[in-house]
Amino acid sequence: MFMGEYNHTIDAKGRMIVPAKFRDHLGETFVLTRGLDKCLFGYPLSEWKTVEDKLKQLPLTKKDARAFTRFFFSGASECELDKQGRVNIATPLVQYAQLDKECVVIGVSNRIEIWSKENWNSFVEDSEDSFAEIAENLVDFDL
Repeated sequence: MFMGEYNHTIDAKGRMIVPAKFRDHLGETFVLTRGLDKCLFGYPLSEWKTVEDKLKQLPLTKKDARAFTRFFFSGASECELDKQGRVNIATPLVQYAQLDKECVVIGVSNRIEIWSKENWNSFVEDSEDSFAEIAENLVDFDL
């Protein structure tokens, strides 16, 4: 399980150190793709297979399902950690997530998310005030 928030940097070549606490769970090879809210989602290969299986069940006849799966899979990239624990993030993913120098890597249960520091701070600021309301809306999920 992934949890926590870590500040890191990305260099001009698109390399970023993956937090040490996440490396064992991710494995040497994992998948990065476009996530929601202008961040990247990172999945261990075993979890990626589960996500892939679920998305294959979406109806091909639904326009939104086709659009989402195209967006999600076309941005996917198999990544490897180097000996220093760094990942080289593909340029289109760097551009999508607006990664520039300072990044925030968070653990979100079955995946990691990589955010630009600016986008993460904006998300947190926008969400803090409505956190109680969001929790109330999720009461049916027995959280």
